[in-house]
Amino acid sequence: MINSMTVSELKEQMDKKEDLILVDCRELEEWNNGHIHGATLIPLSSFEEDSKVLKHKQAKVVLQCRSGKRSLRAAMYLQDQGFEDLYNLEGGILDWVENGFPVSIPHT
Repeated sequence: MINSMTVSELKEQMDKKEDLILVDCRELEEWNNGHIHGATLIPLSSFEEDSKVLKHKQAKVVLQCRSGKRSLRAAMYLQDQGFEDLYNLEGGILDWVENGFPVSIPHT
């Protein structure tokens, strides 16, 4: 089952340093425009291959993209691979920014 998580819930869990893996499914150009600190970039376009870095199928995995559609597809793929604790971030990075939460921008 794929659960939903709001950006406020994610921020609260991150502030408490809860054990979770945050995966950003957007493409590199989008990532470079700003991403949630601590996220791992695994673009949906190469997700099947690149998601092999996720080893712990019991880990809490939160997936996000721009608005929540691509991350839901990625979560469904992981569910098919046997991952058990999956969350789709409602509203994605758009809601994160709209709520005033910080983003990291890589140095170019």
